Amino acid sequence: MTQNVLTDGFQLAPGAAPLACVDIGGTKVAVNIVDDQGIRGRVAEPTAKVGENDALARQIIRMVSESCDLAGVDVAKLAAVGVASCGPFVLNQGLVELAAPNICGGLAGTARGLPNTWKTALLEAPLRQAFPNVRVENDGIGALEAERRWGALQDKGQALDHCAYVTWSTGIGVGLCVDGRVLRGKNGNAGHAGHLFVSDNSDALCGCGNVGDVEGLIAGNAIARRFAADGYADSAILFEAAYAGDARAVAIIDELCRVMGRTLYNLIATLDLQRISLGGSVFWHHRAYLLPRLQVQVRGKFPALTDGCELVPAGLGARVGDFGALALVA
Repeated sequence: MTQNVLTDGFQLAPGAAPLACVDIGGTKVAVNIVDDQGIRGRVAEPTAKVGENDALARQIIRMVSESCDLAGVDVAKLAAVGVASCGPFVLNQGLVELAAPNICGGLAGTARGLPNTWKTALLEAPLRQAFPNVRVENDGIGALEAERRWGALQDKGQALDHCAYVTWSTGIGVGLCVDGRVLRGKNGNAGHAGHLFVSDNSDALCGCGNVGDVEGLIAGNAIARRFAADGYADSAILFEAAYAGDARAVAIIDELCRVMGRTLYNLIATLDLQRISLGGSVFWHHRAYLLPRLQVQVRGKFPALTDGCELVPAGLGARVGDFGALALVA
């Protein structure tokens, strides 16, 4: 495919064929069309988690068609479909299926509360039957590529060579770049730092089946599971209580930041990074409160490794997921 070029207004060059951009999260799926008139036809809805394990793929095919209709674009004229998805991935005959803890209920079993018994969710194979050109990547990689092209992982207009994107959202996701190369791994799963063990706490069941990994401890859906009995039914309520001076809520958030801070330190120490861009719904909605607490967790820890590495908010803000899918095909 001839590579399309974006203009300064985040639209394709005049006459370029349209692109579909799909962002799959554990909570919602969003689809946009991008063409020479800009980013248009956005549709979003809760991620499909019931029925057969092709339900998510069928949802995406329908939503791409709906997005095209809203944008006034012929779906047959799409040049490519970029899919940035939560993972991990499993390859079946070279094609991506999702083994995503917040989508596939068969991974951790009934205790996790998901309404299916899927071990994987079909994705790439059905999409390739519907569309001629599809690229599927982990959403951390998509967001990383977007932040390096248009966001906070640049320096004087040049993409940084040693950097990461970290999302703190329904789950915990990471995209990694070292020596100017985006890391993917054998199945495209490099960067799944959300499933690291960084604490002795073992009261949190992750959707992957681990007990006490980063995602099980601090992800958006983990906050509700762990602290509803304390009166904090979701992350919004927890943070509202902290802002109001609730000492218990403040202590909980400080502990969440300690876990995330250890995760960020481990990434910096392992990969010798120069900047980490942070996004995701939990972080983004409370970034002014969380960022200094995360910086404290890293600052001064073995300065030979941590000096010179910045923690910054995502330059693309709340739309980093949309631009992540676009970066895969633009």
